[in-house]
Amino acid sequence: MKRTERLLALSETLRRHGQRGCSAEYLAAEFGVSVRTVKRDLAALESSGAPIWSRPGPGGGYGLAAGASLPPVTLSPAQAVALMAAVSAAADAPYADLAAAAVRKIVDVLDPGTRSRADDLAGRVWVDAPAAAPRAVRSAIEQAMADQRIVRLRYTAPDGTTTTRDVEPVLFAARHGQWYLIGWCRLRDAMRWFTVARIERATVTARACTGHTVDEVGEPPATAEPVHRRIT
Repeated sequence: MKRTERLLALSETLRRHGQRGCSAEYLAAEFGVSVRTVKRDLAALESSGAPIWSRPGPGGGYGLAAGASLPPVTLSPAQAVALMAAVSAAADAPYADLAAAAVRKIVDVLDPGTRSRADDLAGRVWVDAPAAAPRAVRSAIEQAMADQRIVRLRYTAPDGTTTTRDVEPVLFAARHGQWYLIGWCRLRDAMRWFTVARIERATVTARACTGHTVDEVGEPPATAEPVHRRIT
């Protein structure tokens, strides 16, 4: 998760905890960073104008001042549950963590009656989602795609061969229940499909991609299309 995204998610976590607040240790564990990094992020949020309060000592922590919330959102209970179900069923999708945070944000600002009915309806929808790749891997390939930076992968192929490759990310694709990272592999000097679940390690490098495009991947299946077309 990039720092800007972590700052947004951090402020949202503080808001959800309300007047109870939460400790720096809890926040560090939640976002997979050090306590020192959390405190630096909190200081950055406060400097930007976020109304953060802190309580020292045992039982203390950090929180967001009352009234720091989103404007009202109008959704029906069914619409709210549709968002919850879609995100829960796609826990291995790109940017799923950010999607889940966005849904929590929306549900939290529903009026109490709608939220209560949505909670009841959500209890009637069960999801047995596939296991997701490690968060560190997903965060790295998501960042590399968004920033168009080369990502170094440790990848195990179906035949058991493990290699380390530098890849220019071009496209995320879902096919037959699997998510793939498609990119220009500098080891093979060709476009390759990498099953996300088989990526053991991913590190974003400082090197920019050289400009390989989606068109180089080839024609998508007749039933496939970019996600923005599915929601317009």
